[in-house]
Amino acid sequence: MKKVLIACECSGAVRDAFTARGFYAVSCDLKDTESPGLHHKGDVFEIIKEGWDLMIAHPPCTYLAVSGAAWLYNKDGTKNEARWAARADGLEFVRKLMASGVPRIAIENPVSCISSQIRKPEQIIQPWMFGHSVVKTTCLWLDNLPKLKPTNIVDKGEFKVWTDPKTGKVKRCHSWHYQFFGMPKAKRQTARSKTFQGMADAMAEQWGAVL
Repeated sequence: MKKVLIACECSGAVRDAFTARGFYAVSCDLKDTESPGLHHKGDVFEIIKEGWDLMIAHPPCTYLAVSGAAWLYNKDGTKNEARWAARADGLEFVRKLMASGVPRIAIENPVSCISSQIRKPEQIIQPWMFGHSVVKTTCLWLDNLPKLKPTNIVDKGEFKVWTDPKTGKVKRCHSWHYQFFGMPKAKRQTARSKTFQGMADAMAEQWGAVL
């Protein structure tokens, strides 16, 4: 039975998609799993050498995403040293995942500094390519894996326009993102990071087929 490691996942979405198709799939995260299934709570490097055939990793994007680049500097223009250090740690974590020796690897992240500091992604996908009417740009860094083929192209969904009460500026974003505004930060991050089912199924079907 082929072994699949889903690193930095607590939702179980990708793990369960592979498990449903007969793979030995284990998720790993510092948090407990949110759904029943094989899960290692702890550092992924505690188990990364256990003979995996495929690793799909979702490294934390808080300090890597381009959307957070503005926080690299303080209001007075000086460097936010803590933020820069966290960014460097995040990049080193990605480098270690890529160099782990697992024969097939997929690294998933939003548009991030991985592109400029390590290498550009092999593929950029959207949930609307896999049956979900959502715009959420997702980059994939692939080693020995084919690009994912869209499985169900649908409309991109609705966008929300509103006025920021703090600044008075008119803003626009996809309604999927808007629903998370006002949530506690930890809950918001967990909810937004969950892989869409259509994307998880495509990974299991298409990448599982080459194992």
